[in-house]
Amino acid sequence: MPIPILQIYTLHFALCALSFMIFFLIGFMACGKTTIGKVVAERTGYDFVDLDRLIEAEKGKTVSRFFAEQGESAFRKLERKYLQKICLQKNTIVATGGGTPCFHNNMELMNSTGKTIYIKFSPDDLKTRIQLSSQNSRPLVVGKNDDELLQFVCENLTKREKYYEQANFIVMGSDEEIAKRIVEIVENP
Repeated sequence: MPIPILQIYTLHFALCALSFMIFFLIGFMACGKTTIGKVVAERTGYDFVDLDRLIEAEKGKTVSRFFAEQGESAFRKLERKYLQKICLQKNTIVATGGGTPCFHNNMELMNSTGKTIYIKFSPDDLKTRIQLSSQNSRPLVVGKNDDELLQFVCENLTKREKYYEQANFIVMGSDEEIAKRIVEIVENP
């Protein structure tokens, strides 16, 4: 007996939804990757991994301390190894570090193993968000005054955006609007 057309389409769409079960949240520091990622994971039933927190837990030191002791280059190599491990997971929302997409072809790796979502804010909004977050724990901005911080954000966002804009999706708005949109993306990739 032939399979009804509706069942074939339903099966096809279900299989397509299973194709990309890992979603990488990318964007500049303090854009909300961790906070929003946890909300999205809770709403979708996906697992949640924060790449920086995973490295910190397994290495027994903060990213700031790792930067201070071994430098950014050593951290980026370690970050790549952990990212490769994470890429083997399924049904996972991953909050990456702000620089993760910009090194060692990480953007290409993430786009080839899942879907990438760029959480985008203006430089002024990012400066404010960094100031409201725990600025002291962010190794690249420790000790910067308002003007230096805005200059840092503008310069680095300009360098990084060429990577960020390779994302499969770009989302903007309030944290709640962004979370809602990402849930839609996860449920209908």
